[in-house]
Amino acid sequence: MNTEPITNHTDTIVALASPQGVGAIGVIRLSGPKAFEITSKVFPSKNIAQVPTHTVHVGNIEDEGRVLDEVVVTVFKGPKSFTREDVIEISCHGSSFIIKEIIQLLLRNGARHAKPGEFTMRAFLNGRFDLAQAEAVADLIASDSLASHQVALQQMRGGFSDEIRKLREQLIHFASMVELELDFSEEDVEFADRTQLRKLINEIKRVIDRLIHSFSLGNVIKNGVPTVIIGKPNAGKSTLLNTLLNEEKAIVSEIAGTTRDFIEDELNVEGITFRFIDTAGLREATDTIEAMGVKRTREKMAQASLVIYLFDVKSTSERELIRDLEELKTLQAPYLVVGNKIDKREDAVITTFRNIDGIIYISAKQKIGIEELKQNLLEIIQYDSFKQNDTLVTNMRHYESLRETRKALDEVLTGMDNQVPGDLLAQDIRQSLFHLGEITGDISTDDLLDNIFSKFCIGK
Repeated sequence: MNTEPITNHTDTIVALASPQGVGAIGVIRLSGPKAFEITSKVFPSKNIAQVPTHTVHVGNIEDEGRVLDEVVVTVFKGPKSFTREDVIEISCHGSSFIIKEIIQLLLRNGARHAKPGEFTMRAFLNGRFDLAQAEAVADLIASDSLASHQVALQQMRGGFSDEIRKLREQLIHFASMVELELDFSEEDVEFADRTQLRKLINEIKRVIDRLIHSFSLGNVIKNGVPTVIIGKPNAGKSTLLNTLLNEEKAIVSEIAGTTRDFIEDELNVEGITFRFIDTAGLREATDTIEAMGVKRTREKMAQASLVIYLFDVKSTSERELIRDLEELKTLQAPYLVVGNKIDKREDAVITTFRNIDGIIYISAKQKIGIEELKQNLLEIIQYDSFKQNDTLVTNMRHYESLRETRKALDEVLTGMDNQVPGDLLAQDIRQSLFHLGEITGDISTDDLLDNIFSKFCIGK
C-alpha cells in the first residue's frame, strides 16, 4: 500500500482507471490544468482545447509520428467533471503493452502518476462532495450485493451527510450564542437559553443513538453476514449448505463427522450477502484432528454475526435440545434454531418440541422450508429497517466519530447540570462540533485525508 502523502494538487495526474490485466479496452484518465495540452501533443486528430465539453473523438495516439493505437478520447472540461478539473479519458485497446506505452508517453509529456485515491481526493478538495460522500465512492466500487450498492449510492448522493450537516448547523447556532456570552462575561448575560439547549442536545442524541445503532446492520450489509452452521454430527449441516448454495459444495455422507474443517461460500438473499461457514459438528472428539475441528468450531461461533443451530428432529430429544440451547444463549451473536429431516409437517415430530418456541422446520434434502429459513435470516438481522430507507452507518470511522460526539454531548449536559462556566460549556459544544465535522470533512487534517484516500485503488 502506497501511503506517501498526497500534497501537490496543481499538477496533472494520470492512471489506468479500468481494472489491471488484459481486456477488450483499457481506460486511461488524466486530470489537471495541463490535461488538454498533454493530450493534444499525442492526439493530433483534434485540438482538444477547442472542442466542446462532454464530447467523444476518435483518432490515433502517436509518439513522434509512430502510431501506438487507435483510441476514443472523451473530454470533460472543469468544473463539469468528476474532479472539477479538466479531465481526459482515453479508451484504448486492452493490451497491457499498449496501456503501458500510452501512459509512459503521457508521463514524458508532463503528467505524473496518480497516487491511490487522488482523483477522488481532488474531487473532495474542489468541493465536488464531502468526505463521507468521497468514502462512499470506494464503497460503491467495492459493493457486491444489491443492498451494499444501495447504501453506498445513498451515501454518495449525500443522504448521510445531509443528516450530519443538519445536526451540526443546529449546534453551531447555540455554540455561537454561548461564545457571545463570553464577550459579555462581566455583565452576567445569557444569550443561549439553557432549556432550549438541553432540549436540542437530547434531540440530537436521539438521532445519533439511532445512527450508532444502525451500524450493526450497516456493517453486515457492507461486509456480509458471517453465518456459522453448527450442530451435532450428521444433523445435515453439509446438506443444508449445499441446498442453500444450490451446489455440491460440501461432502455429504452418512458417516458422522465427515466435515472436519470449514467450508465457506456466499449466498445473496434479497440483496444481503450471507457468508456461510459449515463447520465440524459439536461433539466429543474421538481423535486429535476431530478435536481441533471442534475447537475451531467454537472459535467460529464466537466470531459469527449469526449462528444457525441445526438438529435432527428424529434423533434429538427435547432435553438434549434444551441443553444445547442453553449454550447458544451464552453467545453474543443472534441465532436461529432449525429442525432438519422433516419430510412433511409431521405433527407428532413437532409435538415433541412443543415447549420450545421459534423452531424453523425444514428438510434440507427435500428442500422443504428453505424459503421460510431465508426470510428468517433477513428478519433476525432486522432487514426491514433498511427497507424503510433509514440512514445506515457502514463506515467504522463514522461510527467512532458518532460515539465521540455522543460522549461530548453528555459532557455538555453534565456541565449544565453542574452549572459550569460558559467557557467550559462552549468547549464541550466545540468538541461535539469537531467530531461531527470529522465525518463530513468540515474538520480534517492532511494525515486523515492521506489515510482515507490511500486505501482507494489507483485510478479512482
